[in-house]
Amino acid sequence: MIQQNLGELAALGTALCWTISGITFESAGKKVGSLSVNYIRLILGFIFINTYSFFSRGMLLPLDATKNNWAWLMVSGFIGFFLGDLFLFQSYVEVGSRISLLIMASSPPISAFLGFVFLGERLELISLLGMIITIIGIAIVILNKETGESKVKITYSEKGLIYAFLGAFGQALGLICSKKGMGDYNPLAATQIRIISGFISFTILFIIAKKFGDLKIAFKNKKAMGVIAIGSFFGPFIGVTLSLVSLKYTSAGISSTITSIMPVTIIPFSILIFKEKVKPKEILGAIISVIGVGILFI
Repeated sequence: MIQQNLGELAALGTALCWTISGITFESAGKKVGSLSVNYIRLILGFIFINTYSFFSRGMLLPLDATKNNWAWLMVSGFIGFFLGDLFLFQSYVEVGSRISLLIMASSPPISAFLGFVFLGERLELISLLGMIITIIGIAIVILNKETGESKVKITYSEKGLIYAFLGAFGQALGLICSKKGMGDYNPLAATQIRIISGFISFTILFIIAKKFGDLKIAFKNKKAMGVIAIGSFFGPFIGVTLSLVSLKYTSAGISSTITSIMPVTIIPFSILIFKEKVKPKEILGAIISVIGVGILFI
């Protein structure tokens, strides 16, 4: 069971890790800004993954990667870690992690389409059914969002939703580049290359935008740094590595669909941490999503 559905199980683990990192990064982003959070989490994530790689592989850096691995994974890191996450993390600040993660439901069909075009991946009818049911469940929760708010708040909400959708597309395209570049290569080492690409991209952005002053302020905020450290452990380190393990053992469409179950995994956090009232429609949507994911395991 475990070996047969390793890709699907890894995707479920990814969803849980990204839910935790999404909540922590939202909190930190409101304290020190999403741009600083993006940069710092890559630094901390790189430290975590390098340390683990040294003890598990006996290699601090992915020096055994081929030119093809480096090329595609660097592109993946730029699109996924930099462009996609740049939009996604700003959406966390604009509309919150819960709504942002729900919008990520648009990523599975994009991933499936790109996987078919660039990787020749074909999904069976049962898998397509599972994807559709999962997305319908998430859509029910998204459509349940109330809109009776002030004009100013609606404007910001619309901007946040656009950022979230751009983040979803970046994630989908980044997954395809990751799968093409990784092949049979070690997922942990592949994550290192992606983080290196994201780090270089954000460093260039910080130099151009002259934002290193904000970075110094962020490093001095102990509470924010503690929260970012937790998010970095579950995000760039554990979460991203699990996502590549998932891509290695299942199709991009299925992996992305199961990862999008985050709206289900975030509901307990919404109740316990944010003291939000979960409506019956949201619970119904979550149940439908779980059924859809269950079908993908068949």
